[in-house]
Amino acid sequence: MQTVSDVIVLNFMKTIHIKRIYDQPAKDDGYRVLVDRIWPRGISKKDAHLDDWLKEIAPSTPLRKWFDHEPEKFEAFSNKYKIELENKSEILTTLRNKVKSRTLTLLYGAKDTEHNQAVVLKEVLENL
Repeated sequence: MQTVSDVIVLNFMKTIHIKRIYDQPAKDDGYRVLVDRIWPRGISKKDAHLDDWLKEIAPSTPLRKWFDHEPEKFEAFSNKYKIELENKSEILTTLRNKVKSRTLTLLYGAKDTEHNQAVVLKEVLENL
């Protein structure tokens, strides 16, 4: 059950975007954070225009390697990643607090725009 303060907070929430790090930065990106464990190939840190790189929020190396960006594994990957995120409450809260004052853009390097960790992380953040 939502309280009045919950409704007030929800009304002041900004947007969460997901975007490939290779896409051009935009004015409306707000706080840009890379959520990959490994730095994406072919882009310099300067050209990334990041506010933060949160390797710790990315899927674990074993989970990332198991998933291997295979769309048929995405549902299982999503469930396993959400379990990993249960142990990252401090980082999730920090990200969620960013959204209270500005737009948050979660950046990732994968080619697949529908089956990646940023999609899952956005869902988790929106449901906190």
